[in-house]
Amino acid sequence: MAPAAASGNILLPAGYDIFWSAVALAVIAFVLGRKVLPAFTAMLDERAAKIEGGLKAGELAREEAAQLRASLEAERAEARAEAARIRAAATEEARQILVEARQKATAEAEEIAENARRAIDAQRLAAEVSLRTDVGRLATDLAERIVGESLRDSELQSRVIDRFLTELEASAAVRAKES
Repeated sequence: MAPAAASGNILLPAGYDIFWSAVALAVIAFVLGRKVLPAFTAMLDERAAKIEGGLKAGELAREEAAQLRASLEAERAEARAEAARIRAAATEEARQILVEARQKATAEAEEIAENARRAIDAQRLAAEVSLRTDVGRLATDLAERIVGESLRDSELQSRVIDRFLTELEASAAVRAKES
């Protein structure tokens, strides 16, 4: 401590302390520069390479995902278009089936109505014939009783029946007009 006090600067260490401190610092710097710094640099380079590889892989994955997303969107759009075409075709087919069913039902209904009209006409005609026969017989019986003679002659009988029925129809027509 005496030499520092002799020079007059108490903050400045002695020369030999500075020398040996510098030597120790140089040895430590040499060891750090030759051994520790290259290992540390290699480790940092390796991490940087891993990070770059991860970034590249992430970018590739993003690109693939974007391509896959675009492909899926295209497929989805195609599927929607196909579904729309199928719905349109099904709707058209259903409409066509409905039209055909209506036409068939109308034709069947007309056929049934025509058959019913024919049956009614046939039954009415049969009823008229039966009624004419019954009325003719009754008229003949009545005429025989009134006249007191037998109306065995078929022409006479037909004329009497026809005249009676004509008068009966005329009488019914007059009554219908009055009502």
